[in-house]
Amino acid sequence: MSVRTRIAALSLLLALPLACASNEQVAEPEDAYTADWESISAYEIPDWFADAKLGIFIHWGVYSVPAFGSEWYPRRMYERDSVRHASGRATSANTYIHAHHAETYGDPSEFGYKDFIPMFKAENFDANAWLDLFEEAGARYVIPVAEHHDSFAMYNSSHTRWNSVEMGPKRDVLAEIAEATRERGLYFGASSHLAFNWDYFTREEGWDTADPEYADFYGPAHEQYVDPVSEEYMAYWWDRTTEIIDKYQPDAMWFDFFIDQEDFVPYHAKLAAYYYNKGLEWDREVVLQTKNMGFESYPQGTHVLDIERGKLPGIHPYAWQTDTSVGTNSWGYVTNWISKSPNTIVDDLVDIVAKNGNLLLNVGPKSDGTIPEDQAEVLRELGGWLGQNGEAVYGTRPWTSFGEGPTKDAEGHHSEGRNKQLTAEDIRFTTKDDMLYAILMAWPESGTAVVKSLGEGGELDRAISGVTLLGHDGALEYEQTADGLMVTLPDERPNDYAYAIAVALN
Repeated sequence: MSVRTRIAALSLLLALPLACASNEQVAEPEDAYTADWESISAYEIPDWFADAKLGIFIHWGVYSVPAFGSEWYPRRMYERDSVRHASGRATSANTYIHAHHAETYGDPSEFGYKDFIPMFKAENFDANAWLDLFEEAGARYVIPVAEHHDSFAMYNSSHTRWNSVEMGPKRDVLAEIAEATRERGLYFGASSHLAFNWDYFTREEGWDTADPEYADFYGPAHEQYVDPVSEEYMAYWWDRTTEIIDKYQPDAMWFDFFIDQEDFVPYHAKLAAYYYNKGLEWDREVVLQTKNMGFESYPQGTHVLDIERGKLPGIHPYAWQTDTSVGTNSWGYVTNWISKSPNTIVDDLVDIVAKNGNLLLNVGPKSDGTIPEDQAEVLRELGGWLGQNGEAVYGTRPWTSFGEGPTKDAEGHHSEGRNKQLTAEDIRFTTKDDMLYAILMAWPESGTAVVKSLGEGGELDRAISGVTLLGHDGALEYEQTADGLMVTLPDERPNDYAYAIAVALN
C-alpha cells in the first residue's frame, strides 16, 4: 500500500469520533507501520524528495566558537596522544588541536568544552536571512543539525539542560529555522548526530569530561571503544530523538553514523515505524536518511541511503543522497575554511542527479550566526546556474544510463578527494516527460558536442524532433550519425559551468 493510500486511510480514521472515556485507548489505524521490516517494506520514498534534488545542510553549534580544525574540535581538544579504535589499534590523534587549545584557552583541566557555551551568543543569527540565501541557491529542503556529537541541543529540549534555549543563544534555533523554511514552502528536516556522543569524548582525571557533574553533557563514564552502548544511554538517545520528531515534525530526519552500529540494531525498525507513523498522523510524507556505514540493517527502499562526501558508481534503484560540504576541510566554520569552486559543486550535483540522487550541501555559519561571504557566493553561483538549467535537474529521473565519458568518479563514503576534473567528453543524462537532457560537464573547444550514446544504433529508442541548449534562444543544428549525436553549439557559452542540451523526443 502506498504512503498516499495510508494517509487517506488514516484521515478517515481520524474523522471518526474519539472515545470520551479517559481510560479508553484509541486503536492504531489498521495500516500503521509496525517495527518489523515486512511492515516497513510498504514504505515508499516520496516524490517530493525524489523531485527536490538539492538540500542545504547546516553545521552550526558551540564548536563554531573556537573555529579551529573542524567541527570535531570538542573531541580533539581532549586527545593528548592517541586514540584507541574499536579494533584495538592505537592511531595518532589530531594533537595539534589539543596543543592549540592549551595555548589559547588553557589546559582542558582549566578550560573545558562546556566553557565555550557562554561565548556562543548567535547575536547576528537571522533565520529569514539564511532562508533568503538558501532559496536563492535553489534549495528545496533545509536540514540544520539539531544536535551534534557534542550533544548540545540546538532546540528546546526537555531531556537535557545543555540546550540553546537555556544556554548560549537562549533561542530555539531549530524552531526559528523550521518556521522560516516552511514560510517559503520548502521542506524542513533535522539531523541527529547524538548516538556517537557515547564514545566521542576522551575522559582523563582532572578534566571536566570525567567529572560526574557533567556526565549529562559529555556522556556517561565507560571504557571508550570497549564497553557496548548501555541500555540506559540508548533509551536517552531514543527520548531525545523522538522529542525532535514530535515537537518539530520534520519532513526529513537525517542520522549520522554510529546508529548503524550493531548495538543500535534493535532500534532501527522501531525508529522507522515510529517516524513513518508520525508522518501518517501529520498527513505528511516523511523521509528517514541513514548511512548504513556499519551494520547494514536498513533494507533498500525502507529509507534514503546517504553517502558522506562521496557518490554511488551508477544509477541506484531508489532515490538516495550525497551529503557534502561547501568546505573542503570542515563542516563547521573554521577560520581557515576553504570553499570548493562552484564548478565542482555543479558537476557533483549533475552527476548525482543523473544517478537518481540528491545533493545535501552543507554550510558552516560563524558563531555569531552569519554565513561567511565566500560560502554565500558559492550558493549564489549555484542558484544562478539552476535558474538557467533547473529544467534539467528538478523533477527529473535517470535515463537508461547515467552518462558517458572517460573520467571515472571515485565511489563510496569519503571518496570525493580522489575525483578528477570532468571534461567535455563527460556527459550526464536526465529525463523528464518527452525531454532527454545531455549535460556537458565542460565546453568543447571544437564548438561541437558529440553525444555518443545518442548516435544511430545507440541507446536511444525514440526519434529526435529538436535540440536546444538551456540558456540559449533558438534551436541548434544537429546530426545523428553512427558516431553519435553531433550538436553544433553557439559561439557564446550560456554560463561558466555545465551545459544542458535538451533533446526533444517523439
